[in-house]
Amino acid sequence: MADTRTYEVIFIIDPAAAEDDVMKLSEGVQKIITGQGGSITKTEMMGKRQLAYEINHKKDGTYVLLEVEGSGKEIAEVERRMRVNDQILRYMTVRVDEMRQRAEKLKERRARKAERKAGNGKAKKAALNFAAREQEGAE
Repeated sequence: MADTRTYEVIFIIDPAAAEDDVMKLSEGVQKIITGQGGSITKTEMMGKRQLAYEINHKKDGTYVLLEVEGSGKEIAEVERRMRVNDQILRYMTVRVDEMRQRAEKLKERRARKAERKAGNGKAKKAALNFAAREQEGAE
């Protein structure tokens, strides 16, 4: 696959679902993704948490987070299947590869800026003056 992208898929499962049903549902979603040619790099069962607002008169749900690498067609199929599944209260998919690249660029820019500040003559001179003043005070 030349055009591989990274996505995070999070979905909330009905709190009334048993633990083994949650596992089956999660494995089913993973099979759909791998069957469509994608790969799962991370699976995180976040457990039962309180919802920010009620969904279908439910105040909590079981959260599952998947990190997926693929072309995007597997995401479309997973979302289609989640839409018709009654046990899944909500789902959200976010493309994260562009955000991570942007974050890396910002991190590199900050590092270069910090190096320039540290290499600046004024900073060195101030540090030397401070050390000299401390030495005079010690005498």
